Amino acid sequence: MTTPATRSRENTRVRLLDAAAQLFAEVGLDGASVEAVCDRAGFTRGAFYSNFDSKDELFLMLAGSVAEQRINAVRRRVDEIAADGGLSEGCDPVELVQQIMDSAEEDRLDVMLMSEIRIRALRDAQFGAAYLAQEREMVSSIATIISDIVSVSSLELKVPAYDAARMLMLIWEGMTVRGAMAGQDSDKLRHSGSEELGRLVQLLLAE
Repeated sequence: MTTPATRSRENTRVRLLDAAAQLFAEVGLDGASVEAVCDRAGFTRGAFYSNFDSKDELFLMLAGSVAEQRINAVRRRVDEIAADGGLSEGCDPVELVQQIMDSAEEDRLDVMLMSEIRIRALRDAQFGAAYLAQEREMVSSIATIISDIVSVSSLELKVPAYDAARMLMLIWEGMTVRGAMAGQDSDKLRHSGSEELGRLVQLLLAE
């Protein structure tokens, strides 16, 4: 049972995360100091440090939230396609990938946030280890979705689902980063990424 104290703590964390996301959009990762996040959220430093050990933990959690939103959006879309019979025998895998990923929640700000966090991970080994652990969880979630699709369709993978998930994630990240560099809007980011994923899926599926 959720207590009032627990709900209050959760609300405080959400407000701090929202404030951090807003500040990141305005000034980037380095400019979003603990003090600035607290001011924006309307809390003291004490409230911050009762919820997070550091700014690194805050932004790692923010990255995790972005990843979770992406996974949930994909899972919802897969469920919709399955309910409509789109995973039946004879389905076009390339078209299926595009249908799934075109509904993904992706925008330029998310791409920028994840890119800056990866730079932070490159500079700090401890932060990098935490980021990679979080990434492995995301890959496992994608692998589960892939396994679920394969189990109810006629599709067959040449490689383990986890390996396929990792390759798909890396291609998606690479294409969205380059799309953001080219100034693409959210729709174009999703479309360009899904096209490349479709090509990769063709290579990953057994004949």
